[in-house]
This record gives sequence, structure tokens and C-alpha cells, in this order.
Amino acid sequence: MILIIGCGDLGGEVVRLLSLTEHEVVGVRVSNKPLPANIKVIQADVTQPTTLNILESLRPNIIIYCIAAEAQTEESYHQYYVEGLKNVIATQINNHGLLHVFFVSSTSVYGQKTENLLDEITPAIPGDFRGECLLEAENILKHLPCKTTSIRLSGIYGQGRLALVNMAKNPSHWPLQNSWSNRIHRDDAARFMVFLVEKITQKQRIEDCYIVTDDMPTQQYEVLRWLAAKQGIDVSNIVVPAPLGGKRLNNQRLRDTGFQLLYPNYQIGYSYVLQNS
Repeated sequence: MILIIGCGDLGGEVVRLLSLTEHEVVGVRVSNKPLPANIKVIQADVTQPTTLNILESLRPNIIIYCIAAEAQTEESYHQYYVEGLKNVIATQINNHGLLHVFFVSSTSVYGQKTENLLDEITPAIPGDFRGECLLEAENILKHLPCKTTSIRLSGIYGQGRLALVNMAKNPSHWPLQNSWSNRIHRDDAARFMVFLVEKITQKQRIEDCYIVTDDMPTQQYEVLRWLAAKQGIDVSNIVVPAPLGGKRLNNQRLRDTGFQLLYPNYQIGYSYVLQNS
């Protein structure tokens, strides 16, 4: 059994993809909104341990913890990523069949600003509470008796995630700083997680951490100018600041698995988004 904790935009797509396989899948979410293909839904809140008691009777082989914090505050991040993960793990202390736990994290654990490419070997040095809470949660995994993997996602975009598309329409709202940026299409992120699940079920080894990002770290102004042009906005008079800050991420470990990205760069990914918005 595969237990997916958090079935929002990303987790819901993971559920949908797994529903197309032979695996038994159970989803946990705060709402009772149904999941695809009649996948069983357990209504529970990771920040309320008593609502998770029902999980004690389950014996999943794989857990995917794919929660989003309720608010962009330190308290919320700690509640949902650290305490929530602990609460879920506490329900499985007697589950000796648990093979693997995935924690969906973020590349915000890298707070450093450098021109160097960062990879999974680079020490994670958080620069704010978001990265600190996520790294604290990742460290919880190191004490589990089963195998674990942290999935460090860069900026997710896709259908319904149009912040950058909308920002490009109004250059007056563009950031003053032209920082380096990294992104991953929601569909590729979900597909990679399912890809790793299949490797586990086939008894293949996977790493304890992956940076999940596309092939092309890019200056933010380059993306904004491209998106503006695609939407018929004239930005020829905009002065492009020199790149300052941000980070450049290396996805070679992801590539080494043999996984093929559908959207290896922002032009391919956002072309699809714009065509289907």
C-alpha cells in the first residue's frame, strides 16, 4: 500500500498517476473531496494527532508526505512540516513493513547566494525560517528505521500556477533585482515521484535526496521578458539589471536515474501553460 499524506495540487496528481497502476493507494487530506478513480480518502489533519489515529490500522509499504503549510509563517511551517511529519510517523511505529518514506521538501533549504551550481552534495544552509523548518523535517527522516528520500523541489509552475505569467503582463510589478531562478513543472515533479516509487517496488536503489528542477537555471528577467513577449507585451525599453542573488541548481542526480523531463526548460513548459490557460 502507498499512503499519500496531502492530496492538493501536487499530491493529487501523484494520486492520479498512481491510480493508473496496480498499486493500492490511500490518500489523506483535510477535506473530504473525492480523489480520482475512487481512491480511498481519509479525512485528517496532520496538525491534529487524534485525527490520525485511523492510520495506525494501516500498514503502508510507502508513505509520501506531500503537505503544504497553511500560511507563510514560521509557526505554520513548523506545525505542518515538522510536527505534522512527526505525528504521521508516530502512527507507524508498529508497522514493520514500512519500506520507504518520501518527504516533499524544497530547494529553499539552500539559502546561499552563489554563482556556483548547487547539488545534493552541497551543504544545505537555510537563509530563512522556511528553509530551516524544512531541513529540520528532513533531519527527522535520518532517525527512521526504513529508507527515506527528501524531494527538494524548486519553484513549481503549471496549470493554475500563473504568478509569473501574470507578473510578466505588468512590468511595473517586476522585481528590482534580477536574481537567478529555478523551476519545475508540476507534472514533471509528480511524474518523478511516481518514477521513484516504481523503482522501490522493483527493489532498485534510490538516493536519500534529490533536487527536482529542470535543466535550465535562468535569470528571472529572461523568463519575464520571454513571457511578456509571448503575451504581446512590449518590454523593449526595460533595462535588464545585472544578475544579483538567487541560486543555480544542478539536476544531474535526477537525470542519472534515467528519468525524462517533459518540460526540460521554461520555454517548453510555459509554452504549454500559455496554450492551455
